[in-house]
Amino acid sequence: MPAPALLPDLLDGPACASERIALVSGDERLSYGGLRAEVERLARRLREDGAEPGDRIAILLPKSIAECVAIFAISRVGAVVVPIHPSLRPRQVRHILADCGARFLVTDATLYPPPAEGGGLAHPLIVRLAPDTVTAPPPGLAAILYTSGSTGLPKGVMLSHANLLAGTRIVRSYLAIALEDRILSVLPFSFDYGLNQLLTSVEQGACLVLLEFRFGDEVVRAVEHHRITVLAGVPTLWTLLTRAAPRLGKADLSCLRILTNSGGAVPQETVARLRRALPHTDIVLMYGLTEAFRSTYLPPGEIDVRPGSMGRAIPETEIFAVDADGRRTRPGEPGILHHRGPTVSLGYWNRPEDTARVLVPDPRFPQDGTLVCRSGDLVVEDEGGYFRFLGREDAMIKSAGFRVSPTEVEEALMETGAFRAVAVIGLADPGLGQRIHAVAVPAGSGPAPDEVLQAVRRTLPPHMVPRAVETVPALPTTPNGKVDYKRLVAERTSYV
Repeated sequence: MPAPALLPDLLDGPACASERIALVSGDERLSYGGLRAEVERLARRLREDGAEPGDRIAILLPKSIAECVAIFAISRVGAVVVPIHPSLRPRQVRHILADCGARFLVTDATLYPPPAEGGGLAHPLIVRLAPDTVTAPPPGLAAILYTSGSTGLPKGVMLSHANLLAGTRIVRSYLAIALEDRILSVLPFSFDYGLNQLLTSVEQGACLVLLEFRFGDEVVRAVEHHRITVLAGVPTLWTLLTRAAPRLGKADLSCLRILTNSGGAVPQETVARLRRALPHTDIVLMYGLTEAFRSTYLPPGEIDVRPGSMGRAIPETEIFAVDADGRRTRPGEPGILHHRGPTVSLGYWNRPEDTARVLVPDPRFPQDGTLVCRSGDLVVEDEGGYFRFLGREDAMIKSAGFRVSPTEVEEALMETGAFRAVAVIGLADPGLGQRIHAVAVPAGSGPAPDEVLQAVRRTLPPHMVPRAVETVPALPTTPNGKVDYKRLVAERTSYV
């Protein structure tokens, strides 16, 4: 059988003609044969409604089998998948729909009001939109994943069919994902790794169990009940499991062969707790960014040898660091991480200047025409080709697996009218990676900080709401008059 060239080709593998269980969500089960039939049914509905190749079709659904079906159905009609995290607020949803020029939205009545004129109550709803502009997508575009930018509202990372299939192939190879695996899906499909889990599971004919949870013990019970073999998460999940899931130390989780992390560094103490609780489970720590999907992984046998390492380059990929002069760094020298390989994205949707800052000619071979991803992360490489993360070049905050724009949070706080100035920073946190902290200058006798936080919870998703608002008489500034964010962080590091 030829290698898949498009996402829907994954549905043409031998497993997809069988009655093997493909997806589990609560009491709902769908076989591979059933998945293929549901995908064709929804694709037919989309075509009947006028969907055409190249259209951007957004998905706003809870984590569900319906969402999985929609991803493949949209791709089946040749359209571009735009998954939207269901926790986003209306303003952010509207921004994404307008920014990508979506012609349709696949959703349900719990998340989006049905159109005034008909549309029926079929699940899911297909809402026809009227985009302000119609932009032709680049060849091969499969999906646009929205990620917060450093200067405002989310921007869309363009991923090709080749990008997504390469990510599927590469991760499957070094994690040895196989048909017998039962994968617990807790990450949203609007995240690159969440989407990758779905594609990898289907490619291999494995079983994907979908779970939305609030408490750590819910994850433990799901692993035990479904005999899960592969679990992926972000640092906040591991903190939750090791500190607030009493069942972790009591349940029989010998089925779990591998646990993988992305979305930020896991504290070494948390890794040690996981290893004690799961002695038969391999832990694979990984680093990546949406613009290039996955860059490095740390094999389980290296955790003790290289504590705190972010790992080595994934297969088919070259990772290297470059100094301020454009020279590749030597071992021990800090530099900006660059990624060269088949998962490097097509850049940002309708943002050529932003794209040019991230996708750059390979500084080592500028004449060969190959673009590499400049991550903006400061790293150092050791003699063995393993990397250690030192910090971010820009001001982005990485909290609970999300990349958060300080500007967007600051704007929401300023809209309350309670402050004259606001600066949002990230402070080191063993569970979150960074916690969002606001430092604000009050605008007189306005609402108290707790009341302000209640207000912004109505406009921001939970992961973007500051943990605290600290009031000060004035914000420190640099000599050129800009807010001195580095000083704000440094002054608060001593009591973090």
